[in-house]
Amino acid sequence: MNFDDTPQEAAFRETARAWVAANAPKDLEAELASSSLGRIRLKHADIVEVGKAWQKKKAEGGWACLHWPREYGGRGATPIERVIWQQEEGVYGKLTQPFQIGEGMCGPTVMAYGSEAHKRRYLPKLASGEEIWCQLFSEPAGGSDVAGLRTRAEQRGDDWIINGQKIWTSGAHYSDYGLLITRTDPNVPKHKGLTMFFLDMKSPGVEVRPIKQANGMQEFNEVYFTDVVIPDSQRLGAVGDGWNVSLTTLMNERMSIGARLATGFPEIFEFCTNLMTDNGLAIDDRATRSKLASWAVKASGLKYTSYRAISALSKGERPGPENSIGKLVAGVMLQDIATYAMDLEGAAGVLTGADEQVTQGQFQQMLLTSPSMRIAGGTDESLRNIIAE
Repeated sequence: MNFDDTPQEAAFRETARAWVAANAPKDLEAELASSSLGRIRLKHADIVEVGKAWQKKKAEGGWACLHWPREYGGRGATPIERVIWQQEEGVYGKLTQPFQIGEGMCGPTVMAYGSEAHKRRYLPKLASGEEIWCQLFSEPAGGSDVAGLRTRAEQRGDDWIINGQKIWTSGAHYSDYGLLITRTDPNVPKHKGLTMFFLDMKSPGVEVRPIKQANGMQEFNEVYFTDVVIPDSQRLGAVGDGWNVSLTTLMNERMSIGARLATGFPEIFEFCTNLMTDNGLAIDDRATRSKLASWAVKASGLKYTSYRAISALSKGERPGPENSIGKLVAGVMLQDIATYAMDLEGAAGVLTGADEQVTQGQFQQMLLTSPSMRIAGGTDESLRNIIAE
């Protein structure tokens, strides 16, 4: 494994760094850097609107969806160049949150199964942030069992009529389009008889109901379909082959989530360095130092495991289960760190909102968000199976 940039990679990094320095919204840097994990809320701006402006500027400069072909709005960059860009984009990458599902999961699926006309119509606008996509997979009775879905699609001439419900759909309330997996044949084994479509989220019969989360946000939703009409031209893949199509989406989801997931370690280390307890600084306590040392080892392991995946990509190889390992370890670690920080804070841990409570509130939000990190993109149990296999 070589940790150094090649001359070409170093030149690319310098170009990316210079562009970010010249174009990034510097007025948001401090707020983005201190935003609570799992809760990016800007005081004087809407994250979707600011994100659209940043995504559009990136697209105009050739920095959006780097690994996509140029004709679809990308740059034709290598996987390692994509990683370098994410490193240089830094905190401004948080502004891309509304587009991560479209870029990381929906776009690759349309690219793999959509018609050439669909690719040229939808992908450039997805890359530029003009149109936002969501992923309509999970259902109330299914959870992680995607193949257990019940939403029905019945063919009527050249159209399909959709009835059913999806849940936990991130960003559905501000999305323009969505990937939708449905059951088209209930008389075959559950992994068969599924068909994938994409649809306009403003179609008649689509109802989006935001779900209030424990951390006060409303980032995901219930979505109801009542006699929604989708033309057959918006089908992705063959009728009955939706499971295979969904695997493309799910593999890209694991890679997208696993590559970006935070652990909370830098935050807890800084917090313990400055927190004064009854017995002195928290970091001087032997038990606290032992906890920090354990998390430091895990954080280091995640870092170098990620480098293994990056190194494999740079050589044109296909990574193994590194991203599943990253998500599994980071998800558990995040919850443990937030719980320990709340224990250290005592009563102060319930405070949030005012400036002096920013740090305390950060761990509160981290704790309230952490359970979802162990479910989204594959539960702990699913990931352990993938790693073991």
